[in-house]
Amino acid sequence: MANSELKTDIYRLAEKYQSQVIKIRRHLHQHPELSFEERETAVYITSRLDKMGIDYKTGYAGNGILAWIEGEKKTGAKKPVIVLRADMDALPVTEENHVEYKSLVPGRMHACGHDAHMASLLGTAFILIA
Repeated sequence: MANSELKTDIYRLAEKYQSQVIKIRRHLHQHPELSFEERETAVYITSRLDKMGIDYKTGYAGNGILAWIEGEKKTGAKKPVIVLRADMDALPVTEENHVEYKSLVPGRMHACGHDAHMASLLGTAFILIA
């Protein structure tokens, strides 16, 4: 596949999954958990990975998740490897924004953007498995 075709496919898939990624980010934003307390966040992420059929292991540094998608091996070549990483923890901050997806947990907020990081990686997974 030519590079321009690949880019076109990626843009098409990104547009296809955009609304799902937004919903994921808003859900994560509403349910922030502090560092080493991200149990429900990990359950949510692994449930999404399960739905996509993506293999993973849990329990890294507490609630961390390691997921992988096998690439296709070209004859005589090693399988390609891409590493992507996102933090899951929120901050002990009271959200003062007035948005429909405002944090539902008093004194906790994803003011750090980790909700967007997690959603972006799940969006990347949507694209990679398509």
